[in-house]
Amino acid sequence: MRLTTVIAAAAALVVAGSLTAAGPAAAGTDAAATSHLRQSAGRPAHACSPSVSLDRFSDALDKTTYQGTYVGNLSALAVDRDGSLLALDDRSSLFSLDARTLRPQRVVRLADEQGAELDSEGLAVDRDGTRLITSETEPSVRRYTPDGKLLDRLPVPDALRVAPAGRATANQTFEGLTLLLGGHTLLASMENALSGDSPDLVRFQTWTRTAGGHWRLGAQYAYRVDAGLGVPEVQATPDGRLLVLERGFTEGVGNTVRLYLADPRHASDTRHVENLTGQPGVRLIRKTLLADIADCPSLGATAKQPQPNPLLDNIEGMAVTGRDGNRLKVLLVSDDNQNDAQTTRFYHLRVRV
Repeated sequence: MRLTTVIAAAAALVVAGSLTAAGPAAAGTDAAATSHLRQSAGRPAHACSPSVSLDRFSDALDKTTYQGTYVGNLSALAVDRDGSLLALDDRSSLFSLDARTLRPQRVVRLADEQGAELDSEGLAVDRDGTRLITSETEPSVRRYTPDGKLLDRLPVPDALRVAPAGRATANQTFEGLTLLLGGHTLLASMENALSGDSPDLVRFQTWTRTAGGHWRLGAQYAYRVDAGLGVPEVQATPDGRLLVLERGFTEGVGNTVRLYLADPRHASDTRHVENLTGQPGVRLIRKTLLADIADCPSLGATAKQPQPNPLLDNIEGMAVTGRDGNRLKVLLVSDDNQNDAQTTRFYHLRVRV
């Protein structure tokens, strides 16, 4: 989503030669001592929290183009079947990136049934290589071939449609998309609440794969966001839980971005609950804070606008790219909105869940 006001948030990637230095210029004795203290306290050297560490970041793609297409506005990430990285922009371009260098290798243009652009926000790769893409205009979930040919469109509950067709607000609908463990369930996260629901409760919609390879509507769940934040992305973990990004922006202050671990497995099915108001009979998705990204080390990052931490920007995309022991390798990316005051930045995290 394009943020201008306060808004209510598989391969190991080693970017060689294009990374911003992992530490300030004077990274000598003090940095070594800090690293030793963190490790001795049971926390990794670049700890954001006991559960999350930041390995490095890269601004290599900031304000670049590929084959005449601007490489920015990135809203979602996914690992393709060949191990390369897919990066979706919110203006209908899907980039294939080299998993080691982040260099673009291919760009595919997407379109709706009438050939018009999408407000493309969420991305998942199905087991046959099909691309599942959300657009938050209607909202919609469409299926495409790797070459960008439109295959079909999934059903969407009436209530989740943008008003007046439904109760959703324009540009605040399907932002996150992920296939759950086993690949039989697809989940999309709404960014913000429906009209009539409490403003801190957003809905997560699922679809279930049918025997014929199509998708039918499944359960729906409620998730409580922190005050002033929304959900720009959600990704499944290998054990059936979810990583959820919450994000907001305040003019003159900057971004708030928090990473949560969420468990939908015991949550109530809310598809028949017309208004979510915190009623006691509805079990919400349980969530646990993993890290506030503002607490990560800046590692020498600079910001083009005020930020609580110069590392921060409008973080919107996330993918689980592999595992390192008991930690997941998680890649985040910021959406620069094609704005000179913002940065396209990739963040390499290790997350213990």
